[in-house]
Amino acid sequence: MADSAREFLRNSVKDKLARDQVVASMIVRLVRTVEIAQIAKTAGFDSFYVDMEHNGFSFDTTGQLCMAGLAVGITPFVRVPSVAPHDIARALDGGALGVIAPHVHSARDAESVVRAARFAPLGERSIAGGLPHLQFRTFSAAESMNALNDATMVVIMIESAQALAEVDKIAAVEGVDLLLIGTNDLCSSLGIPGQFERDEVRNAYAKAMEACRRHGKHLGVGGLSAHPKLAGEFVKMGARYVSTGTDSSFLLAAATAKARQVREF
Repeated sequence: MADSAREFLRNSVKDKLARDQVVASMIVRLVRTVEIAQIAKTAGFDSFYVDMEHNGFSFDTTGQLCMAGLAVGITPFVRVPSVAPHDIARALDGGALGVIAPHVHSARDAESVVRAARFAPLGERSIAGGLPHLQFRTFSAAESMNALNDATMVVIMIESAQALAEVDKIAAVEGVDLLLIGTNDLCSSLGIPGQFERDEVRNAYAKAMEACRRHGKHLGVGGLSAHPKLAGEFVKMGARYVSTGTDSSFLLAAATAKARQVREF
C-alpha cells in the first residue's frame, strides 16, 4: 500500500505548465467508451476533457472516461454542464482532475467555482471517502484534501465580452489555475461571429495573457482547431494549453480524407 495520497495524484498538465511547456488537449464529445482514453494517450495528448456542456453524457459515463484517463496516465478534465456546485462536485468525485467552467462572467462567478471545486480552506467541497483518484484507498481527511487540492485544476472559460472586461479580476481569484478562451463564443459575444482574424480577437488574447502573467495563472486556447496558424500565434504570445478539437471532428476529417482518396484512384 502506498505511503501517501500524493503518490496517486500526478497531474501531468500541472507538471508541464509548471515547466512552461505546451499542453495538447482533445475534447471528448462523441465516444462513450473507455478506449478513447488509450487512443488519446497513444496519439500523444497530455489531456482530454469530457464536454458535458455540449453532449448528453451522463455523470456515470463521464466518470468511467475519467477513471480510464487516470489509469493510463492522461489527465482527465470535465467541462461541466453548469457551474452549479453539485455538478462540479459530481464531476470531480467521479474521477476528473479538474473542471472547465463555462458561462463565467465575473470574479464573483469564478469565486463560486473555486468554492465548489476546492476543499477547505480555499473552498467548501465536501470530502468523500474512497475516491477513484486514490484507487479507492482511504487516507486521513487532511491528507486527502490537501493532495486533491494540489492536484485538481480549476479552469475558467473566458467566452463573453463581460468576462473579457473582468478578465484581470477573474485571473486574480485565488484557486483559479488557468483561463481558457472560448474563441467561438467570444467572437459571437463581441459581435464578430466566426471572424477569428479580427484585431478584437488578438487584443482579447493579449489582454487575457497580460492578466494571467500579472497574477501567476496560465492561458489556454480554445475554439481554433480549424485555425492552427492563429492558435500557434497565441502560443508564441504565451498561451500554454491548447484545445485541439473534438473526437468527432478528428474521426470525420480522417474518414473524409480516406473516402476522397478512394474516389481519386
